[in-house]
Amino acid sequence: MKMRHRMLLGLGALALVLTGGACNDDTDNDITGTGNDRIYVQVERLGNPLVSEVFLAKRNHGFHNAGKPSTDVASHATELKAFVTTVAGRDAAVANTLASVLLPDMLIVQTDKATTTAGWLTWALANGYGGRKLTDDVVDAGLSAIFGSLLSPNNVSAGLTTDNVSQNDKPFMTTFPYLAAAN
Repeated sequence: MKMRHRMLLGLGALALVLTGGACNDDTDNDITGTGNDRIYVQVERLGNPLVSEVFLAKRNHGFHNAGKPSTDVASHATELKAFVTTVAGRDAAVANTLASVLLPDMLIVQTDKATTTAGWLTWALANGYGGRKLTDDVVDAGLSAIFGSLLSPNNVSAGLTTDNVSQNDKPFMTTFPYLAAAN
């Protein structure tokens, strides 16, 4: 009986040591606290996907992703315009328009507009609400702006106005979280 009693006491002491060791009052690592010393790392910026995925050279993606919208015009306008005029073969007016609506790289929402006018770049091109709907095909819309007649009928490349990806393969839900069910 004494041996069993000692074993239980030993196990109890071990449990107390392990429990006590797991507790600490170090609030630096407390994820529920209100400390202001947390550091967040921005990984990706894709407000307007075409900015980094089409206009910027691959070597500049990291710079763009680590940057801030406040520096986008100074950092990327020249490269964006050069792509439009040289690669796409469009005139400076198209390049300037695209730079003015795509930079800074962020989604703009104008809450004084009707939500029924929501859609990618509607704030700039159609006096709309802005933002982005799940159903917006931002790649095709962007390619149409770059290579198609949306902004100018001159020097278009109609074969480059779509990525040939059709609509979503499953319908979006009508209630939150709205995303379609996984495949």
